[in-house]
Amino acid sequence: MASSIDNDRPATGPKPGKGGGMMRSSAIFSSLTLVSRFAGFARDVVISAALGASAGPAADAYNTALNFPNLFRRIFAEGAFAAAFVPAYSKTLETEGAAVADKIATDALATVAAATVILTIIAQLTMPWLMTVINIGFLDDPARFKLAVILTQITMPYLPCMAVAALLSGVLNARGRFIVSGAYPILLNLIMLAAVIPAQGDQIGAAYAASWAVLVAGVAQAGLCWWAARKAGADIRLAWPRLSPAVKAIIITAVPAAIGNSATQINVFISGNLSSFVAGGRTWLATADRLYQLPLGLVGVAIGIALLPRLSRAVASEDHGQQQASMDEAVTLSMALTLPAAAALMAMPYFLIDALFTRGAFLQIDAVNTARALFQFGWGVPAFVLIRILAPAYFARRDTRTPMLFALVSVAVNAGLAIALFNLGMGVSGIAAAVSAAAWTNAGLLGFTLWRRNLYRPSTAAFSRLARIGLASAGLAVVVGLAASARSLVEVPLAETLALAGLDHGAKELGLMLVTGAGGLTYVALAFATRALTVAEVKVMLGRSRR
Repeated sequence: MASSIDNDRPATGPKPGKGGGMMRSSAIFSSLTLVSRFAGFARDVVISAALGASAGPAADAYNTALNFPNLFRRIFAEGAFAAAFVPAYSKTLETEGAAVADKIATDALATVAAATVILTIIAQLTMPWLMTVINIGFLDDPARFKLAVILTQITMPYLPCMAVAALLSGVLNARGRFIVSGAYPILLNLIMLAAVIPAQGDQIGAAYAASWAVLVAGVAQAGLCWWAARKAGADIRLAWPRLSPAVKAIIITAVPAAIGNSATQINVFISGNLSSFVAGGRTWLATADRLYQLPLGLVGVAIGIALLPRLSRAVASEDHGQQQASMDEAVTLSMALTLPAAAALMAMPYFLIDALFTRGAFLQIDAVNTARALFQFGWGVPAFVLIRILAPAYFARRDTRTPMLFALVSVAVNAGLAIALFNLGMGVSGIAAAVSAAAWTNAGLLGFTLWRRNLYRPSTAAFSRLARIGLASAGLAVVVGLAASARSLVEVPLAETLALAGLDHGAKELGLMLVTGAGGLTYVALAFATRALTVAEVKVMLGRSRR
């Protein structure tokens, strides 16, 4: 697939210096991620309606089963190992050729696959004991505890599948092929939808169907990425694990990042444990998490993935001008897409959650508590994205130790605040507030250190543009906030109109579409009026600029 579309590109991918290269790469990845997120949203709506949140054990057990393999995936597969592998593979591809780079990829793939398979087997055998540690609150509810153990044992083999997919995705990105790496998550959403829709009305049955679908999707995703890497010309083979000098160097580089990512996942562990004491707490956090992860997935991950190979090449060639330009472009573009999203999440959290999820077994009380958590996540969204943009500036220089130290600091901030705010009466929303505070701590330390080391300082033009983006985002917040506060004025006429057409439902969903559309148009108008965005940049992003 990638080969047929990108066959005019060299095997090493887009070179630094091509105008709009990162914009086009990010736009491709983001567009596919957007499709995946919409499919994921449909999946979440169906699953939330089937499982509910506080009404029964199924939802919390399912969210535990989904999150546990993802915890290790973020530490080993998509986090530390990928952060160390991509620069090494990109540099070898650039300096020594595809054959040497692909040999490194073959050995790295065998190593990470073996490690995650062993970890999966250990987790399967010890799951009842692990569950007493990761969900202490479940011990008071034997049905929830038992179901969580079984479902997590079903989903745990998803980990090695994702380890393989993540590494092969890194190979594709280093070669300038972003199609499949952006598209393969869509498989998970489609397979889960197909599994859960027939199980509506049966909470436990739907939880089992969703968990088995995770495993099936993992195998399909790994297979798709393998096919795409081979199609792109990467000569990666199945092999026994071998700790070659190159793999040892990747592991040594990855260890600090693994510790740093482990620190981040300690935040997840603390959040999950605290929320397990509240019936539905895990599901409220997970539902809010899905919405604030939308801009992170569309913007932060997309630009970060496009940035790392490009920045690695610029660092290797000592092209300081390209390093500055790449970082400025990444920061301003990411904030142009992130700040309005954060503004909307904070201005109308209940409107969003109620319109999107309150149906079936997902009750109004679930919407209220989820909205409180979403508001607290909202002000952390820019920080989550900035971390994805600033960390590659270290990874491209083979420095994974500094981000590790900052992640450890953020863990301490999160742990202290989460426990304090939860016990002071904020409950689940206090957990979300602590996560956002920790993210800003991490982003601030990353940015300040780059500035102090003179590795990256935003240009005057970048600062000016960020101020204009903030102004346009504030305008969006005013529009959607006023509309949310006067929600009945929007929904009542819509309900009456739909009733005339014989429809009893859909007013709140249609109202949300109209309000978000009005907010989006306000932001676009203000962004162009203040020149936070220009027509020329939009054309470049869409790939229509002249070379």
